[in-house]
Amino acid sequence: MACPDCRPLARLRAGSAPEHRQVTGQVIMVVESRGSCEGVLVRTAVVTGAASGIGLALARQLVAEGHRVHLADLTPTDVLAEELGGVPVGVDVADPEQMAALADTVADVEVLCLNAGIVGAALGTPWEAPPQEWQRLLGVNLLGVVNGLRAFVPMLLANRRPARIMITASLAGLVTFPRGGAYAATKHAVVAVAEQAAMALRDTDITVTLLCPALVRSGMSDAGDDPADIAKAALAASRAGRFLVLPEEWADAVRLRAVHLLNGEEPLPPEPRADR
Repeated sequence: MACPDCRPLARLRAGSAPEHRQVTGQVIMVVESRGSCEGVLVRTAVVTGAASGIGLALARQLVAEGHRVHLADLTPTDVLAEELGGVPVGVDVADPEQMAALADTVADVEVLCLNAGIVGAALGTPWEAPPQEWQRLLGVNLLGVVNGLRAFVPMLLANRRPARIMITASLAGLVTFPRGGAYAATKHAVVAVAEQAAMALRDTDITVTLLCPALVRSGMSDAGDDPADIAKAALAASRAGRFLVLPEEWADAVRLRAVHLLNGEEPLPPEPRADR
């Protein structure tokens, strides 16, 4: 007979649907998050934006590494949860109460991936993006990360066990392109929040990794690098305690931006290193 901590995992392995309820806008799930059964440890991870793109790739990689993943997204993840043996979570990361409810359902998280992000329809100059788009992108891209940190970090600190936080920003948060609407500003802000979190948690058992991919094949783009490769490299960097994950061919552009700023020069559009 499965121990109480492992009964939900046993149900999933038996092929039954994971328990998933959503009440008054808040996610309520009755599941056990961590335990052991006959010496098997259930390792828990949470991924926001898990339905597609980098989030989906992170979820698959985490499962391959032995984690039971809570798959958080506005898009339903029930079918994916059945495939991966995970937990589907319907949540809007821009809503702090929903993120707090998610954290309340997960007793012990080893890996927290704050990955949810959107681009928006207006990809021109910042002033061309309508106010409602600015509000939505700030809510998902920036406040989604802040809400996740607010909901989970106190619990992770109280657990007094090693944990890893991965925050997905973008190359567009480290260099500035001429266009892109509200997206670039939100990702620059995410970089700042990730740096603040890493410094605040420096003397704890919690590490922070900042993922800044360039173009990645996802719901945002049909071109770019394979999300599976990005996820595998990012999680390896997280295990190694590395803070920044950035495509090597863009490192010089990040350095050049800093030089231009320090010299008081006008900004120039960034370019990757030519020998890619």
